[in-house]
Amino acid sequence: MSLAAPFARRASVAVKVGAVTVGGGAPVVVQSMTNTDTADIDATVRQVAALARAGSELVRVTVDRDEAAAAVPHIRDRLARQNIAVPIVGDFHYIGHKLLADHPACAEALAKYRINPGNVGFKDKRDRQFAAIVETAIRHDKPVRIGVNWGSLDQELLTRLMDENAAAGAPLTTREVMHEAMVQSGLISAARAEEIGLPRDHIIISAKVSNVQDLIAVNVALARRSDYALHLGLTEAGMGSKGIVASSAAMGVLLQQGIGDTIRFSLTPEPGGDRGREVIAAQELLQTMGFRNFVPVVAACPGCGRTTSTVFQELARDVQDMIRDRMPVWKAQYPGVETLNLAVMGCIVNGPGESKHADIGISLPGTGEAPAAPVFIDGQKATTLRGDTISTDFRAIVETYIEKRFGRGTPAA
Repeated sequence: MSLAAPFARRASVAVKVGAVTVGGGAPVVVQSMTNTDTADIDATVRQVAALARAGSELVRVTVDRDEAAAAVPHIRDRLARQNIAVPIVGDFHYIGHKLLADHPACAEALAKYRINPGNVGFKDKRDRQFAAIVETAIRHDKPVRIGVNWGSLDQELLTRLMDENAAAGAPLTTREVMHEAMVQSGLISAARAEEIGLPRDHIIISAKVSNVQDLIAVNVALARRSDYALHLGLTEAGMGSKGIVASSAAMGVLLQQGIGDTIRFSLTPEPGGDRGREVIAAQELLQTMGFRNFVPVVAACPGCGRTTSTVFQELARDVQDMIRDRMPVWKAQYPGVETLNLAVMGCIVNGPGESKHADIGISLPGTGEAPAAPVFIDGQKATTLRGDTISTDFRAIVETYIEKRFGRGTPAA
């Protein structure tokens, strides 16, 4: 697919996860996962609520033992009392079939089940335990994500493909066989779920690895060979800028080809760090690529020798912080506010021009320039700010503009 058609989405089956639609041409969904002990109801409710406020449209929780399964309906109910309706996804490994059977309230409370075909069971138990989870999903009318993972790939399948490849006249590389094993694992499991009776529009597939090129290769192959909705994400993206860059590189290539219906940035947080950072990073990728709008965009210059003052850096930070802090209120009161474009520029070289291109822009004085900051609204100079209150004054102008343009449904001139 050419770069000239970034919005041509791959046709995929639509899957309803609670009130959220994944696939079928719906906007790419941002999801995340808690890192609390799910049995700790208070901590998990707090983190799910925080992730939802950050913009996560699905939140996955670990369901690894009886205490966690028993906690799930209470977590769902407490969130509902806070008017937080984000769908909760249960992450099951090894004993998911037993936990869902022993805790029917958990099975009912979850919006989706995630199962890994590489560890749902082994040898003769595999089919029985996989079938048990699928049958539970059918009874409760829940979708299932079949989550193949590089680190827990079905070893019997991999061994068989390796043997077949070795006997072939023109064998593939080991890495290519691994790719094929991941694709087949997802597709075979999905076909098995359908044979049991799970509708096609209740199945999402993910194939996760930790390497950018592997993720691209596997998901391109999955997209070519099926129309299941696909979840994208590096399984262990890493910490900080490394994780953000790696995830953006891999998913950016796939999204540009129209591949991917829901995404997650699996970032390692700093100790005590904000789990919501992964949500913001995923939103920023989709917004930067032009697929969705989540918050107003702030264009800000990087600074140079003409901008030795920190005033414009501080203003850019203040405006960005204001947007994140105020967005929950703005979103409820001012539909469409996420399409707003702002500019905070540091000097006269590009400042006025960039500010004119934005809905609202300010060009701060650079080093040696007159201490005046012209403000442009809808391409026209509106006022000039001076003094120590530039940041406060500019943010007030932004608030007034938003109320005028989006609050009353009256488009700005």
